[in-house]
Amino acid sequence: MNIKKHIPNAITCGNLFCGCLAIVCAFNGNLVWSAYLVGIAAVLDFFDGFAARLLKVGGEMGKQLDSLADMVTFGVVPGVVLFQMILRGLDLSKEGFDLIENHPWIIYSAFIISIFSAIRLAKFNIDTRQTDSFIGVPTPANTILICSIPLIVNWDVSFSFVEYNLPLNKFILNPYLLISLSLLMSYLLIAELPLFALKFKNFGWADNKIRYSFLIISVILLIVFQFIAIPFIIFLYIILSILNTVFNKYDQYK
Repeated sequence: MNIKKHIPNAITCGNLFCGCLAIVCAFNGNLVWSAYLVGIAAVLDFFDGFAARLLKVGGEMGKQLDSLADMVTFGVVPGVVLFQMILRGLDLSKEGFDLIENHPWIIYSAFIISIFSAIRLAKFNIDTRQTDSFIGVPTPANTILICSIPLIVNWDVSFSFVEYNLPLNKFILNPYLLISLSLLMSYLLIAELPLFALKFKNFGWADNKIRYSFLIISVILLIVFQFIAIPFIIFLYIILSILNTVFNKYDQYK
């Protein structure tokens, strides 16, 4: 029995397990631990592909298993987390959301993010353009963005907030803003937007300057701003990708 061919799939199953636990934590009100588990899953999601390439045991089985695991961790989880945040935003604000009160079904728009995550993953599986880069925001990046919100507003296991009345927290937890975020990120998941991947074929500066620049800036932002930096890092990733595409096209026409 060849044990090494099962190592990447075992790592992928670890990603799936973290996603399942994150869902349980979210429904139990512990969105902080949901966020931590998503972070662990994202690391495992990176290393399953890395291990497959290192051990030279990649195959269709691993590809399909990875996609199914990602659908749970980076598809279902962000929808559940967003849904819980919208509910709590409504409970804590008490007023000013007549549209939602008159049309309570609107809160389920949080799960649009799960639907478009499924579409994104399906497109990725059949799109030959996405071997070395991405078209549309990757589902892990989207999930990390959404799950960073409870960390920023200090959500604890009892579904309460530390200093909820702070203007920044009230702004972040506005249900209309959260629903708008769901719609925006759903669009960006499937948009024809070229984004670079953190895959290094070599470690030279010339071929990886956009990746090194992103990683350096991200580390600085995390050190200075901690969890608050995460949304800025995700949008930095999108902006740098757009600039990279523009400059590459400019170089082609020079």
